[in-house]
Amino acid sequence: MAKQIQAIRGMNDILPSQTPLWQQLENSIRELTASYGYSEIRTPIVESTDLFKRSIGEVTDIVEKEMYTFDDRNGDSLTLRPEGTASTVRAGNQHGLLYNQEQRLWYMGQMFRHERPQKGRYRQFHQFGVEVYGIATPDIDAEVLLMSARLWQKMGLTEYVNLEINTLGDSEERATYREALVAYLEQHIDALDDDSKRRLHSNPLRVLDSKSESTQAVVDNAPKLIDFLGEETKAHFEGVCARLDAAGIQYKINPKLVRGLDYYNRTVFEWVTHSLGAQGTVLAGGRYDGLVAQLGGKPTPAVGFASGMERLVLLLEELQQAQTSAAVDVYVAAMGEPAAIQASLIAENIREQLPQLKVMTHCGGGNFKKQMKRADKSGAQVALILGEDELAAKQVVIKPLRNEQPQQTIPMDELAQYLSQYCQ
Repeated sequence: MAKQIQAIRGMNDILPSQTPLWQQLENSIRELTASYGYSEIRTPIVESTDLFKRSIGEVTDIVEKEMYTFDDRNGDSLTLRPEGTASTVRAGNQHGLLYNQEQRLWYMGQMFRHERPQKGRYRQFHQFGVEVYGIATPDIDAEVLLMSARLWQKMGLTEYVNLEINTLGDSEERATYREALVAYLEQHIDALDDDSKRRLHSNPLRVLDSKSESTQAVVDNAPKLIDFLGEETKAHFEGVCARLDAAGIQYKINPKLVRGLDYYNRTVFEWVTHSLGAQGTVLAGGRYDGLVAQLGGKPTPAVGFASGMERLVLLLEELQQAQTSAAVDVYVAAMGEPAAIQASLIAENIREQLPQLKVMTHCGGGNFKKQMKRADKSGAQVALILGEDELAAKQVVIKPLRNEQPQQTIPMDELAQYLSQYCQ
């Protein structure tokens, strides 16, 4: 017997029992983005490796350790996309969507990172994100935050997530702060963890969100970025906060929040939960005004967020917020070949007249008892039964499966009207 082939570690199947919850989440995302007037963009799974090195930053965990990178047959270095923003910017530049234009976009799809698989963190994962281009004012920062807050409302998760926000300032302000931060950290280098020592000169802001207790003890007394910000940057951040306050969105200003990607500036934010253990961030983003030019386009302001969908599914499961519906509303069974042929036509007629109903026709033969077991297993509310007698009389037996109501027989031509009232 041949050895069974297993899925690659960290790349998981989503089984039929799980897909209703995924569909619920996906539908919520589509409804949410449509309600704000955002348009969907779909980009390739494979991109040039340089795209991510230039956008994410070469001294990041993603580029250094996690990307799935390979040379194709032409010798070009390609990478399975680890996130969606860089691809969206690349597509916008390539197709002339960004310069002197406003674009409100969203995406959803698979991403890939080679990291140690754990609950809520996989090597192939699904991400959805929102990207806005061409608007520099704080009102759009607030809009994407309000959009994310509305997603939690739609999914019944508002009380289980908390918003943390910060501002990273502009590039010049950050450069000045960076010098002061490096000078301070160098005085305490022996107390830093190995990753922080490695990042000290290449990406020192990442030291601020180190998980090492000894490093955090040093960071607590480090210079604060807020003290290096100019009036324009402060006013922008205050404008974001004022809009959140007006909308009643609760938040915490976290001065250590820097995000893990190099391209962020000014506003950054994370929605976190304490319901998933260590994997607490469920949605994050911010402003990245320099990325479009960094990838070859004209200078264009931009802001957005992304969310790992596996973590949202886990959160819904943990909190039992999933709204599951029956896979089938009506199960059509028949005894005998002539009745089976007619049963198929009846099912098609129901689908034509009542497209909102989910109708399954029994296939594969079997006696009445077997067909009723299948009907019950399908989750259907009712079974429609057709035998030789019913076929001759042009009638159908309706057998309720989820309550104690008696079965009844009705004319075939009244079936659609009956089901429209029964299956609501």
